[in-house]
Amino acid sequence: MFKPLLRTILRILLAPIRLITWPYRRLQRFLSYEPDDTSTVDVFAKAIESPSILIEHLEALRGHLLRSVAVMAITTALSFVIAGRILGWLTEPIGGIQALQAIEVTESIGAYMRVSLLSGFALAFPYICFEFFAFINPGLRRRERVMILTAIPAAFVLFLAGLAFAYFIMLPAALPFLLNFMGISTRVRPMNYVRFVTGLMFWIGVSFQFPLIIYALAGIGLVKARSLMNGWRLAIVGIAVLAAAVTPTVDPVNMALVMAPMVVLYFLSIGLAALAGRRRGPPAEA
Repeated sequence: MFKPLLRTILRILLAPIRLITWPYRRLQRFLSYEPDDTSTVDVFAKAIESPSILIEHLEALRGHLLRSVAVMAITTALSFVIAGRILGWLTEPIGGIQALQAIEVTESIGAYMRVSLLSGFALAFPYICFEFFAFINPGLRRRERVMILTAIPAAFVLFLAGLAFAYFIMLPAALPFLLNFMGISTRVRPMNYVRFVTGLMFWIGVSFQFPLIIYALAGIGLVKARSLMNGWRLAIVGIAVLAAAVTPTVDPVNMALVMAPMVVLYFLSIGLAALAGRRRGPPAEA
């Protein structure tokens, strides 16, 4: 008689502790889960024998896509409210929105909508990555799961660093050269300027993902730090070609501004590749 009462009292007293530790316990179970060790051939054979398994995965994928589209619609609607401020921030390097001059009736609206869509996608991108991770999570091992969960915020931080570099360093150096080349004054169109700035910032942000990509490739054994170090001369040539393609101007100063962080990122990726190779350990003997 007293045991059930004592058990109930103890459960009530420990309820706050269980509530506090619940997220940690859920996260621990989530990270420690290991899928069945099944080869790709066996999985494909099961999908052929039981098409319902494939249909379940397609339905799950549809749910993830629908939720991602719904969240992006919400973030785009929110971005539509503040797109004017974002456009003003993007046009600060040329003197603000008043420096733009439209020559078509719908050009200003098009630029405004483009900024809204891009801002909405940027706000929804972390949630889209989460939905993608939730879809592939059942087939991931613990080490792969931890690597992806670590890579997503790292990729976001590196992308923001690339955007900041393009906005605060590249644009102030490139725009005066472009707008006053040969002494010819340029009237900047809204759509052309937004497309130019967002494209430049996007590709610079993507280029800043290079160390993370090298770290992932080294983690699975496709790339080694020693081979990267031995091929640094060839890498410098490749970086120069890539910088020439990304740089909006043809002068060597702006090209050097793009090359400098890429070279630093390359040597940083060598250190990350060495770290990833050390974590993998020595290759197993046959």
